[in-house]
Amino acid sequence: MPVMNDEVPDDSDFDAGRARGEFDHVTPEDFIRGTGRGNPPGWLSARDIERTRGQMPIPYVEIVPVRTDDLGRVAQVGSLLRVADDGSIERTLITGRVLFHETLREAIARNIAKDLGEIALPVLPAGLQPFTVAEFFPTPGLSEYYDPRQHAIALCYVVPIAGDCKPQDETLDVEWVAPDSDVLEVFLSQMAGGHGAIVRRALAWAGQ
Repeated sequence: MPVMNDEVPDDSDFDAGRARGEFDHVTPEDFIRGTGRGNPPGWLSARDIERTRGQMPIPYVEIVPVRTDDLGRVAQVGSLLRVADDGSIERTLITGRVLFHETLREAIARNIAKDLGEIALPVLPAGLQPFTVAEFFPTPGLSEYYDPRQHAIALCYVVPIAGDCKPQDETLDVEWVAPDSDVLEVFLSQMAGGHGAIVRRALAWAGQ
């Protein structure tokens, strides 16, 4: 069963040089190994994040990557292939938590770069109004969106990808399909937890 992705900051993050006050002297390695003085500011330990997940909703961004034609119409919609916790291959979207002291725009760009590489060249939206908000619950049946680990609130965006994708981190491959292709329904049926419904809403929002 696919779940919302987690991540730690990477030394290749596009905004690594941005002034962050108390974060200025925190390195990416600190987030992985610790600073020697405990976790970096605002970063929770594995135990703390699991406890937090059981007590409050967690904010996420969820991105539907698309390729567009010369008129800006969606020509292809992308999905990611990953290895699930049980060892199976799952099909999902680009998802990730919004980190402490991070803007939504930065979270969108960082999560795209983490899954698709630095040369994916996403065309970030001019506005930050999501096309839908997906509320994932850890209890099946409360909504069409399900994440067994947590109550997650995902702001969903359609983001055109203008560059080349080099899948990395937990992403094995990116597969593209035209909105009018018969294969689209096969892809959507393989996306558990409600991610397929998000793609359908994304295409309807884009007028397709």
